[in-house]
Amino acid sequence: MKKTKSTEKGIESLNREFRRYEQVRKDQVYHLSEHPDQEEFDTDFEIKSVDFRLFTDDKIRFVTELGSALEEIGFAIITNHGIDPNLYHKAEQKIIGFFEETTFEERMKYEACRFGSVNQGYFPMKTTTIIHPDLVEGWVFCRRAFDVDNNLNYNETNFWPLSGYEPFFRQIVKAQEKLILPLMQSMLTYLGTDPYCFDQRLTNTNFGFRLNYYPPMTAEQLDSGGGRMLGHEDIDLFTILPSQSIEGLQVLNRKNMKWIRLKPKFGDIILNTGDYMQRISNDVFPSTTHQGQPAARV
Repeated sequence: MKKTKSTEKGIESLNREFRRYEQVRKDQVYHLSEHPDQEEFDTDFEIKSVDFRLFTDDKIRFVTELGSALEEIGFAIITNHGIDPNLYHKAEQKIIGFFEETTFEERMKYEACRFGSVNQGYFPMKTTTIIHPDLVEGWVFCRRAFDVDNNLNYNETNFWPLSGYEPFFRQIVKAQEKLILPLMQSMLTYLGTDPYCFDQRLTNTNFGFRLNYYPPMTAEQLDSGGGRMLGHEDIDLFTILPSQSIEGLQVLNRKNMKWIRLKPKFGDIILNTGDYMQRISNDVFPSTTHQGQPAARV
């Protein structure tokens, strides 16, 4: 994906300038990059935490708490989800090693291309979207990049430039996959429809498993107004994001147009609904704007 003038322009743009790309209705208007002289932060709003153990122990309560949190702002923090926090801690170090142990030329051999509904592969700095230049390198893996389906023709080198990383991240993929149906069934129950109507579609479903790498930023990059991940909404049904040791995620409260600094406990999972979910829920679960800012600005 080539960098263009329109991509650089995105730093100073409002989201409404790119509405031709949108999948659902979004009335909120915001700058794609941070404008400290214009923006405010909401220090009162708290994104709700939901105990995943309730799915088994008190399903009605789990459905109510999860559904109301997502309806309110499109975000919820999932606690006690059963995935070992140490796995996420190791993942942070593995991601750094994965990017720093490969050269740019080696990574570019896997440059992102379309596969089904997912752009799969390596995204160099400033190419995550065609709208604005995010200061992050990324790598998206589809289901076929993992040896999870007993495919006799599976070849690790088709997707991974280094050996040893696929088995580790496969652990996370398999653990997080166990959350998909309970979460989806709970959202559908909250909407008053058949909770199992998506089970077949979401069993062994495709996904986009993204690794983000944040290289050190230069003074010029910090002063440019660009962000690690500029303001955006996700496109899919929902995103499962492990909380990280470094803060930076901010969520837009559409009711007052102030940014919420999200500070979950390390090891918790941040769940947010995307465009597809907003569409199939008839706008009950919104696709909410969020951004990732450098630690220096948090």
